[in-house]
Amino acid sequence: MSSNRAVLEVIALDEEDAVAAQTGGADRLELVTDMAADGLTPSTASFAAIRAAVDIPLRVMLRLADGFAAGDVDALAGRAEELRAAGADEFVLGFLTADGDPDLVAVERLVAVLDGCRWTFHRAIDRAADRDGLRKRLADLPGLDTYLTAGAATGVDDGLATLTAEAARTGEPGYEPQILVGGGLRLDHLPVLRAAGLTAFHIGGAARPRGWTAPVSPEAVRTWREAIDA
Repeated sequence: MSSNRAVLEVIALDEEDAVAAQTGGADRLELVTDMAADGLTPSTASFAAIRAAVDIPLRVMLRLADGFAAGDVDALAGRAEELRAAGADEFVLGFLTADGDPDLVAVERLVAVLDGCRWTFHRAIDRAADRDGLRKRLADLPGLDTYLTAGAATGVDDGLATLTAEAARTGEPGYEPQILVGGGLRLDHLPVLRAAGLTAFHIGGAARPRGWTAPVSPEAVRTWREAIDA
């Protein structure tokens, strides 16, 4: 992948999804299980099978229950250790307190286990009480290189203004990580987002025209690849 090519990340649930997404032109996969709960940590065996099936980067979700509370952090840290031992080296996580602040206790515990691995803070930012404050409180954590965000809890339709405003702040303290746009993202959003300088995009359902019970469609992924590169 050339350094100036936009990133296309696709959600994969299994090896079939992973192979289809790579075939269609995905640059990276987000590995999850249980989309009914918006994506939870996959098994180590599932990670290993997907790792053996494709050669593009894999970001593994660290999340044991629906919602944005960390829950059992010891159990989550244990899963992260198992995945690291199996070869996982990129992750996705993000937790909030009941007040909508970043749960630094949970996040810092997991980041310590990740030991320098690159990771994405996911759409918990879209539920945060203070997006700017969250970014600044997380700014010094090692490995944080991406925010997955729609700009709004309700999706990209309502978040476009926030996304373009944050893109304009790239490089400021707390705004160094790449913005990965996802959450209700549609092809018709791309011209505005690309014009704002955004260069990373995340799709899940859009890669599955027949629904979440169907596998990723390489043709659907290819359509996105071509639109992003246009």
